[in-house]
Amino acid sequence: MDQQGILLVSHGHFDGDLVDKITYDVKIEFQMPVQLEENHMDLTDYYDPKRRQYDGNQLLKMLDSLHENQYIRTMGLFRVDLFIPILTFIFGQAIFKGNSGIASFYRLRNEQYGMPKDDFLLYDRFRKVVIHELGHTFGLVHCFVPSCVMRSSTYVEDIDQKKHHFCSRCRSEMSLFINHSIKPH
Repeated sequence: MDQQGILLVSHGHFDGDLVDKITYDVKIEFQMPVQLEENHMDLTDYYDPKRRQYDGNQLLKMLDSLHENQYIRTMGLFRVDLFIPILTFIFGQAIFKGNSGIASFYRLRNEQYGMPKDDFLLYDRFRKVVIHELGHTFGLVHCFVPSCVMRSSTYVEDIDQKKHHFCSRCRSEMSLFINHSIKPH
């Protein structure tokens, strides 16, 4: 079966056209077809009651196994609070040079920090996290260009300071990786 571009899998309900807009942004940034799929699976098995968060490592493994070889890349979109054992929380995670990544908007919401709701800021942050994590799947490491989407982001303020685009160096590296590793069937 020919691989069909990038698959975005939304887990849970997202308000308005948030996911549609992110789908469009991913299509533009990666210059390949992007499909959107909804998944309403029970995430209880991935919940850690001691931390009151969802295990990002286990969710990533689950997502990777569900869509293996069907798409060039798969990205899970979540609304829940994610963690990995060595960090308090994560915005997203990906398998470096792998097929899958995950992103959650839980910690991207202004309300999480006692600020007024801002739908545009939430969308802008979420698309940056999604594009960033997909960049890792295509072999990109963290970038030192302040405006590059591949710059590391520990806090939402870090996300706000960068753009949702790759710098010229990262775009060039990604193109080389794609051209050498993804061949038509």
